[in-house]
Amino acid sequence: MRMSHPEHPNQFALLSQRRFAPFFWTQFSGAANDNLFKFAFTVMVTYQMQVAWLPPAMAGLVIGALFILPFLLFSATSGQLADKYDKRMLIIFVKRLEIFIMALAAWGFFSAQIPVLLVCTFLMGVHSTLFGPVKFAYLPQVLSERELTGGNGMVEMGTFVAILLGNVAGGLIIAVPEIGAHHVGFACVGVALLGRLASHWIPASPATDPQLKINWNPVTETWRNLKLANENVVVFRSLLGISWMWFFGAVFLSQFPSLAKEVLHGDEHVASLLLVVFSIGIGVGSLLCEILSRRHVEIGLVPLGAIGMSVFSIDLYFATRGLPASAAMGVSAFLDVGANWRVLMDLMLLSLFAGLYSVPMYALIQMRSQPTHRARIIAANNILNALFMIASSVIAGALLGSGFSIPQIFLFTGLANAVVAGYIFLLVPEYLLRFVAWVASRFIYRFKIQGDDNIPTTGAAILVCNHVSFVDAVLLMAASPRPIYFIMDHKIFRVPVLGWLFRLAKAIPVAPRSQDPQAYESAFEAAAGKLGEGDLVCIFPEGGITRDGKLQEFKGGIMKILERTEAAGVPVQVIPMALTNLWGSFFSRIEHGDAMVRPFRRGMFTRVGLNVGPALAPAGVSLDGLRGTVQGLSQQGAV
Repeated sequence: MRMSHPEHPNQFALLSQRRFAPFFWTQFSGAANDNLFKFAFTVMVTYQMQVAWLPPAMAGLVIGALFILPFLLFSATSGQLADKYDKRMLIIFVKRLEIFIMALAAWGFFSAQIPVLLVCTFLMGVHSTLFGPVKFAYLPQVLSERELTGGNGMVEMGTFVAILLGNVAGGLIIAVPEIGAHHVGFACVGVALLGRLASHWIPASPATDPQLKINWNPVTETWRNLKLANENVVVFRSLLGISWMWFFGAVFLSQFPSLAKEVLHGDEHVASLLLVVFSIGIGVGSLLCEILSRRHVEIGLVPLGAIGMSVFSIDLYFATRGLPASAAMGVSAFLDVGANWRVLMDLMLLSLFAGLYSVPMYALIQMRSQPTHRARIIAANNILNALFMIASSVIAGALLGSGFSIPQIFLFTGLANAVVAGYIFLLVPEYLLRFVAWVASRFIYRFKIQGDDNIPTTGAAILVCNHVSFVDAVLLMAASPRPIYFIMDHKIFRVPVLGWLFRLAKAIPVAPRSQDPQAYESAFEAAAGKLGEGDLVCIFPEGGITRDGKLQEFKGGIMKILERTEAAGVPVQVIPMALTNLWGSFFSRIEHGDAMVRPFRRGMFTRVGLNVGPALAPAGVSLDGLRGTVQGLSQQGAV
């Protein structure tokens, strides 16, 4: 069960909280140590030692493969452990394991024992495999829904900063003549000790499924985890979406050295600059998620992220093709060339949009997964991530082998991203719907919400709202942290674009009883069914859009729904709400009963609002009382 905590002004305030700060620094140190070790080891076998059975061209691939292999072998087991045991206990165990591994690695560096360091690479992969499900299952246990996007953004930002610092530190330390390897060993052990110290302050987080029996067979458990994830279509498609992001990112990260040398004509420092810019972009995009989402889990940012990823990866093709040959440039000479700034800007922006794409997906998976097997679903995600990253290497290698240039690979990846993202959004239209709602609430209107904490994040509830315009439902989508099933006049489905949008949202059409008695009754049965499944249902009880801006009399549909849910024994909350200042806007009927006339009548970015009242118990609800409550909300804090 998620703990209750006071509200904080922004995601950075979490760093002053014990429930988050020790965990953040624990995962930060682990990511930094992984990359310090791997990069130093790669540099050592590439530049400083001649190992006949591990040629430099293969060293990076072998080290990367050994690190990823445990994710395929042990993710299923680690997910079970994270669900069965206290997560603090598991984190401390993992940090102790890291100290042992780094002590062994230090001996490997001291004595230049390549086989020992390869074993340590595999063991550090095991360390990361064990930590992954614990990390993402811990956050929703200690953060509220309003903090989850910011918390994930901080973790994502911290991870990429740690990766960057680890790579830079590993490269600098190993380059120290004669004693570099020794210093790497000391540094790895030191960072591991710091991580163990930080983990000591992580608060206890009880097991979510302590009775779980561990299945030690990784093959059957992996299959079982994937089936668990597939029980929730939105969650499973989101796992695929995140795995695609890792595929996309791996293409660029793996090509940075070749891009710097063969295309941009830069030295190894230019390759490091590309990594720095890419990491900064991911970090900025991750932190922007909370600002752009108004501190909710806003999956409307995912299509925005996908669009940016495609646009700037395609532009990177045009920015890098046909650059004139030159001698190898250092960073200073590279930055003196104007065309190279476009390359850096494309890398920065495509990674920024990748951050916007991934953070809401992670938050959605955490929020929508059943707490009892949340860690196992995260483990399934790690398995898919590893498979997609391996596929990325294979496909990129095949394209290079068939004569594709590096800029052409970027073009191919950008186009493929557009196709894959479009396919995912058609399979899970909630992403597209939330994107439309996000755009409408920020770029058509300036939308202010008061009392949004009254919209429940779990459980069945029926939202009751005044009906002012054709976009009321779109604005309510933007205000809610989860999907809403709208009961809407059947005529609105004939409106171009909006009709398609509401069909995509699986809105429930209702017709007047005098016109179609069967459709009238079916609508309320369908609404009661959705409430029985624990969903949100919204009804506009006036029965149509107001033609004079005043609140009309409420019809009896809301009472019929409550009668059905009471008969079925379904506990339901009634949430009154009112849209304000929408009357007179482009989508209202102010022009002689017509809507969508004179679009700029009130200028751009009209201020509109939504006031949400406290939940009402169904037993105390009456039509007149409910109408009075909505009327009062419509007059409070008008925008």
